[in-house]
Amino acid sequence: MFGAPWIWRRCTNTYLKPAGRRLLRFSSTTSHASFSPALLARARSMASEHDKLSEETSENFDAKISRRIGELKSVAMALKEWEDTQNSLSELSTLLEDPTIDSELRELAVEDLATTASQLDTLSRNLATSLTPKHPFEDLPCLLEIRPGVGGGEAGLFAGDLLRMYRAYCQRKNMRASLLKFETEDGGSDPSGDSPLQEAILEIESPGAYGKLRSEAGVHRVQRVPATENKGRTHTSAVAVLVLPSLPTSGTEGQEVWEADLKDPNSDYYINPTDVRTDVMRARGAGGQHVNTTDSAVRLTHIPTNTVVSMQDSRSQHQNRERAWQLLRSKIAQARREAREEEVARLRRGVIGVAKMGRGDKVRTYNYGQQRVTDHRSGLSVHNLDDVMEGGDELDKIIDSVKTWLGEREIEGLLAEDEATAAGNGRK
Repeated sequence: MFGAPWIWRRCTNTYLKPAGRRLLRFSSTTSHASFSPALLARARSMASEHDKLSEETSENFDAKISRRIGELKSVAMALKEWEDTQNSLSELSTLLEDPTIDSELRELAVEDLATTASQLDTLSRNLATSLTPKHPFEDLPCLLEIRPGVGGGEAGLFAGDLLRMYRAYCQRKNMRASLLKFETEDGGSDPSGDSPLQEAILEIESPGAYGKLRSEAGVHRVQRVPATENKGRTHTSAVAVLVLPSLPTSGTEGQEVWEADLKDPNSDYYINPTDVRTDVMRARGAGGQHVNTTDSAVRLTHIPTNTVVSMQDSRSQHQNRERAWQLLRSKIAQARREAREEEVARLRRGVIGVAKMGRGDKVRTYNYGQQRVTDHRSGLSVHNLDDVMEGGDELDKIIDSVKTWLGEREIEGLLAEDEATAAGNGRK
């Protein structure tokens, strides 16, 4: 007769007793007040596409279509759960409006109505999350670049602390990470030394590392008493963290796709070799016999954007050249992506009244005196700074809170676009 979910089955079982069995007429009208009609229409369109493509590949396999089906699957599943629960809620409401039901059934229906409404709230959030556009670099490895900002030597010391934090986090998460570049203020390249850090690039080779860590980009502020402070005054310093997408180098699934991207002028990773000036020079700083004796250091300059990268960590000029090209491609790809995101954000600001928070903004504060870490985007504060700096569960909690915040901003953007489109169509 009808597919009653378990959550209100006990109501209908009671209601349909043999002694007084009656045919229930449930309302087919569903209220969507708990979810945006524009997002609901988008979800249904994607679910319809999922079903259509699934039928097409039932007999003939196509890798490209299968990937698209995988992208749409979460939306289709979330929508089905939402619609089933929404229908249950509507049917329970209709049941309660029936003046002929007995008190026992009414009491059960009221209980199930509250439970179903609570479940619908959760499913609405899940459906909204599934609609969040996947970042094009989500599944890529990444390069995490750390540079001290204002604060002098203390900023360099905290930059070293952040580097150790991220390396510990990667180790705990079983993410392959290695130092691509490490330079201290005195020109050294020994990570175990005490000299303040000048620049470090951590290469995280695990797929999906960019999606996990991209929210770490921004200015990280520290408030603490430096070891050299005699009067116990708290100093404020800052460190800039930049997260760049990285192309897989070898032996990685999908490698042929990335190699094709390098040759495709429409790809974010494409760089015309004629646009790049290459300079070779002798490495500088302490570090052994090869320093200042061989032309192993490489500097690349992307002339159209004046983007400059240099690499001297290896004794081999060939290896330094490869690493420099990898870093240059990542920087150019990120810059192109950010330019598009900024254009979209500019169009959205007039509707939702908020701007995209870029990497130049202060994103997090580490207060050693209060043992507190506060993320200024999600608003989350944790009071276990030591665990955060050790790359522990508290850092996970912060990262997840920012991902949720970013997802909410994406949903606001989708709503803004749909409202702007609807308004434009209404004027035509």
